[in-house]
Amino acid sequence: MIALKMVDIDMRNDFKKVSDLVNSGEKVLIARPHNENLVVLSEKEFNKLEKALQNAEYLDKIDRSLQQLAEGRVVVKTMKELENMET
Repeated sequence: MIALKMVDIDMRNDFKKVSDLVNSGEKVLIARPHNENLVVLSEKEFNKLEKALQNAEYLDKIDRSLQQLAEGRVVVKTMKELENMET
């Protein structure tokens, strides 16, 4: 990850430079006053992070379901009962 300070970079004038860094695979941390920092990353990297987050949430749901099963907190239905629920 490349770290830049706002005093070192003018985003309006250096946007292409930052974009080129990001498109070459770098993540760019832009340090701002009062710890209001920004991270610039490619859409591909963003999508990877989003997918990882969704996968973690999905796995958490599975873990909770397995815990409920282990505790016996389940509802048992026959196939006929399920079919009757559709009508």
